[in-house]
This record gives sequence, C-alpha cells and structure tokens, in this order.
Amino acid sequence: MSAPFCRKHLSIEGLLKEAHRVFRRIPDAPGHDIALVDHLMSGLALFGLKYPSLLQFDQDCREETTRANLKALYGIEQAPSDTRLRERLDELAPSHVRPLYKALLSQLQRGKGLEGFAYLDGHYLLSVDGTGYFSSHKVHCDQCAEKHHR
Repeated sequence: MSAPFCRKHLSIEGLLKEAHRVFRRIPDAPGHDIALVDHLMSGLALFGLKYPSLLQFDQDCREETTRANLKALYGIEQAPSDTRLRERLDELAPSHVRPLYKALLSQLQRGKGLEGFAYLDGHYLLSVDGTGYFSSHKVHCDQCAEKHHR
C-alpha cells in the first residue's frame, strides 16, 4: 500500500472551507436571525465532533469556549438551537448540498486519494458505515440492526 497522501485541499481545514464555500452559495430565505450557512455548518460540526445528541450540542453552544471553537474550526458565526437546526434543515432540498459532494469527489480524484479504491472501469468501491453515529434504545423498528456489547 502506498504512503498516505496529504494535500492542502484534502486536509480537514481544506474540506471545511470547501463546505463553507458551497453552503454560502445556497439561497437563504430572508427573515431568519441565523444564516443558513451557520445551520449547515452546525450540522456538519455536530457529526464531525461526534456529539451524542442535538440537545448536547445546543447546551455546549451556550459556552463561550465552544462558540469560539465553532467559529475558528467551522466558520460558524452563530449556532442555532436544536429546534431551529431541525426546522431549517428539514426545509432544505437535498439537491442544495449535492454540489459539495461533487466538489469533494473532484478534489479527491485530483489529489489521487481514490486510486486505492479503483475497482472496475474507473468506478470506486467504498464501504461506508454510518451506524456508529447514532443508536437509541427508544427509537427503533423491526428492521433495525441491533447493537450488542460483550
């Protein structure tokens, strides 16, 4: 296996700047106290910082240190409450965030970060597992995967 690649635009700082750039271009409806870009970047921060819940993120955002870190790392001017975050993101069509995926994929291709995943005729084979981000003892259905700890 080849040595790990490191390109400026593929660093976490570069990826977050690209996300912020793309999110700023999404039209924001007037009359909101907090910009849509702050909602989107807060959602990204919530997962990136592995918060266990929206409520915990909301509570931590009341602390000055957390607000300063969110501004420095994610460019968030004002983090929304958990309720407002849900409301604003629910209104947003997924097609608005698709340009971010295209931009990141393009950067990975240019930076040769996907060469090890090339499979057949230029297609990529990636295994993506998001099951570790959320689990609940209250919210479930018969089709849910179960988590058992030894």
